[in-house]
Amino acid sequence: MTRKLILFYIMFCAGICSAGSAVAQQAQWIWYPGDYEIWLSNHFQNRRTERGTFFPVFWKMDNHYVLMNFSKPVELSQAEELSVFAEGQYNVKVDGKMLEGMPSRVTIPAGKHNINVKVFSQAVVPAIFINGKTIKSDSSWLVTFEDKEWIDETGKTSDISATKWLQAGSDNFTDPAQPPSAFKLPVKPVYASSAQVNGASRLVDFGRETFGFVKLHGLQGTGKLTIYYGESKEEALSPQKAETLDRLLINISNKVDSLMPLSKAFRFVNIVSEGEVKMDSVSMLYEYADIPDKGSFSSSDEQLNQIYEVAKYTLHLCTRGFFIDGIKRDRWIWSGDAYQSNLMNYYLMNDNATVTRTMYALRGKDPVTSHINTIMDYTFYWFMGIYDYYLYTGDKHFIRQNYDRMESLIKYVMGRRNKDGLLQGLPGDWIFIDWAAGLSKEGEVSFEQLLFARSLETMSLCAELVDDKDGAVRYRDLANGLKEKLFNLYWNDKKKALVHSRVNGQSTETVTRYANMFAIFFDLEQKMAVKSSVLLNNNIQKITTPYMRFYELEALCAMGEQKYVLGEMKNYWGGMLKLGATSFWEEYDPSKKESEHYAMYGRDFGKSLCHAWGASPIYLLGKYYLGVKPLTAGYETYVIEPALGGLQWMQGKVPTPKGEIELFVSNKEIKVKSPVGNGILKISSKKKPGGQNITPLAKGNNVYEISILPGREYVITYTAI
Repeated sequence: MTRKLILFYIMFCAGICSAGSAVAQQAQWIWYPGDYEIWLSNHFQNRRTERGTFFPVFWKMDNHYVLMNFSKPVELSQAEELSVFAEGQYNVKVDGKMLEGMPSRVTIPAGKHNINVKVFSQAVVPAIFINGKTIKSDSSWLVTFEDKEWIDETGKTSDISATKWLQAGSDNFTDPAQPPSAFKLPVKPVYASSAQVNGASRLVDFGRETFGFVKLHGLQGTGKLTIYYGESKEEALSPQKAETLDRLLINISNKVDSLMPLSKAFRFVNIVSEGEVKMDSVSMLYEYADIPDKGSFSSSDEQLNQIYEVAKYTLHLCTRGFFIDGIKRDRWIWSGDAYQSNLMNYYLMNDNATVTRTMYALRGKDPVTSHINTIMDYTFYWFMGIYDYYLYTGDKHFIRQNYDRMESLIKYVMGRRNKDGLLQGLPGDWIFIDWAAGLSKEGEVSFEQLLFARSLETMSLCAELVDDKDGAVRYRDLANGLKEKLFNLYWNDKKKALVHSRVNGQSTETVTRYANMFAIFFDLEQKMAVKSSVLLNNNIQKITTPYMRFYELEALCAMGEQKYVLGEMKNYWGGMLKLGATSFWEEYDPSKKESEHYAMYGRDFGKSLCHAWGASPIYLLGKYYLGVKPLTAGYETYVIEPALGGLQWMQGKVPTPKGEIELFVSNKEIKVKSPVGNGILKISSKKKPGGQNITPLAKGNNVYEISILPGREYVITYTAI
């Protein structure tokens, strides 16, 4: 082994590999990190159909490694029997000696030993489940797909290797009889709220947007059935334009119940029969990810409460083992959509497994041959999401497991810079930014340079976490250089804004909201000017997607505009509710009329009426109204800076790795209870705040800071400004 790998192996074994010292945790199925996530995402994303036709993704799909070596050094005070399960063909070695056959039970003698299990599987991910009294398969096992071993002419096996080992991946599969390849989302029956029969047509309404398998009860006869699915009634009643459908040939003498083979998104289904076909009723099996809510929000404004509840439902519908874009059309894992879902998740479900599963699936394998989802900006959202994950969870392990993948991806990006060190679209690149009419993607777009700089900052931070000190300095210098170049080339002092792009080496005069609202988070010196010249300027092209409204409203909240943003949330998301939305949409333009709202991509019903990026009020209300945000990883330190924004009162919970921070805020009183870290409550008050066990620290301009310690309840009186 190389010196670095030998040291890692020794520290790893000394720190967590001794099996005889304590009873281990529950055994889990384990695999090469990322492989199961990639395999599962391949199956999941290739369920998309359009009017019954298979519709695969647009990008390169990777696969799992087919041969895997699992390794575990152990030290036992007495002999121990292990049960062995595997997905695939396998052999077991103890201290380098191969045991006969594929043993389901293995006895490990007392003393120090090394266990190796090698598994081959082409169809599913090679995985093992080992269970003994103290030896149990879990993430402490080492795993590799490349045994760089050799033997000499005498048959002696090499004792020097360049093999790279990682810690095994796992995902809480704890039943040996239920291997990872058997995973399915749970389902539960849901019955229609109404049905209308009109001749050969039966229109069924399930009351709100939903997702699952339609079930036909008491089906009998001979003929044809077509099921037209609709997020709206208009779509379900449009045989030529409905985006999804099922066609069935029926020849059934006795009544049966028939379950459709693929899950679909819908509120309405229109079942049209030809011939002599009858049925008694229609229901569905609702398919869902069983993840409980840990965060909450309610307030004095009932419309805002409704917006929050519908946003929650929208995010849950788009959480299906991964964070997907929407449930009707794509049902794919898009990095830009997932980045926002991750952030919403930290304030609602706080489910680490869905985040990491999604991040692994997006990144895929080396070699890198294109941007993530083929979209330049989506590559950068992936980088930004890695560090956000660490900030909210404190999980360094995930950074270590993925640092090599981060490096190979950033090297791909840097290899596509032009002579000026900037990025522009090259063949195969999709410059997305947003769905907006007339938005130029030509030349060197400022928005892309800004996200690139944020990604280099992330690389520097993550390099520090894995002790790559040279990398930390190198990436920090690259980020600082790019930021300096960005503002030198794109800042227009006359317009008090960053311009949209450079074309042929010349800065354009066009100003858009995109780069300017992201630049707020670089602590742009001119940000107050940008607020009025761009963000609050109605002459700048407005944003009509919840996707970019997310960032626009976040930037305004970061500059203290919660009252304005509250009005925008009520108008924008409330506008969808007034049109009957039961989940939030991919795009909303208040100027459109009636069924125009359902059209997109040149198709009458192309728009998704349940899109993950529509759920952003969850994040805004948790981070900028309740005001809870981590300052250091895993909420070791954090700030609570509540802002009512015109509300009379609000209350809620924000999840952390050690429980929920609970908060109640009115104009006169604040109640806080936290289980984690060292917090600072930052409030504006006309007079010095009062309460037991607090020492308000005056910061000037009527701002006070109060320390919040874990496990204590605080009741603070103040006079809101």
